[in-house]
Amino acid sequence: MSEIVAADQPAPLLLVVGPTASGKSRLGLEVAEALGAEIISADAFAVYRGLDIGTDKPNAEARRRVRHHLIDVADPTEVYSAGAFVEAATAAIGEIRSRGITPIVVGGTHFWIRALLIGLFPSPPRDPERTARLAATWDRDPAAVFRRLEEIDLAAAARIGPRDRQRILRAIEVFEATGTPISQHWITHEPARDFDPVLIAPERPRAELYAKIDSRVDRMFSSGLREEVQRILASGVPYEAHALKAIGYRQLVRFFQNDCDLESAIHNTKAASRKLAKRQLTWLRGLTEGKLRWLPPAESGGTEAAIRLWTEILRGRRQR
Repeated sequence: MSEIVAADQPAPLLLVVGPTASGKSRLGLEVAEALGAEIISADAFAVYRGLDIGTDKPNAEARRRVRHHLIDVADPTEVYSAGAFVEAATAAIGEIRSRGITPIVVGGTHFWIRALLIGLFPSPPRDPERTARLAATWDRDPAAVFRRLEEIDLAAAARIGPRDRQRILRAIEVFEATGTPISQHWITHEPARDFDPVLIAPERPRAELYAKIDSRVDRMFSSGLREEVQRILASGVPYEAHALKAIGYRQLVRFFQNDCDLESAIHNTKAASRKLAKRQLTWLRGLTEGKLRWLPPAESGGTEAAIRLWTEILRGRRQR
């Protein structure tokens, strides 16, 4: 189904988001197949070649059914940035549309999705010592860290909320590095207007989501995640590589460094995955990049609901 958009309107862009293990990949795949669309992956670790099992990368069958972009585009010794993603994703969207095909962005790296939709302001580089200091402070007393953000940038605190660790720490870090509240950077930065986002996410009860996380972690380890990490390390990728900071990989790095046993690595992977899901849900609840529609998972009618929604949106635009 091709898109028809008035010249003075930003083009609608369908994005399938959601917490880890929620079923967004299956939903995105089925919707893309039904629409004859192509998928642009927004997963910060699926870009790395060789990281297959732990990133739950689309398998060969899925890639035969639907063409995927921005998977296996970087070496695990590289650092693939949000800026690189925005540049590559924007180019891919334009190229796909030039062939009369619908692009669909699918992924759970919400910072990348935000950057794609509203752009990136010229953020100061991270200082590892400052980052570590702020992280340690949060671990001791998250409430005190949030109170500090309220003191230096009340507007940012109100927008971010008290539970979004990553954004709270980054806001404080930007203030310390520049002397300017991050909310002022938001004001002076002109948001991108290239896309009109249509954001959908599969909705599951929290208990069901956590059960699916545990099941997926068990499946990854039984499918050879330990051996995959061993191969990556044997190929010369250093322990400290950014790619190996992905959940599952960093726990196994500790295992291979003799810092924990395999049972602990599995347990810690599940715990970290649940924490990630919680952070992702926090971001989705406070979404400012566009209206989010929660839909049933694919196996419960979500594919059909997504197609109906997309069709209605395109029909409404044609009638304007």
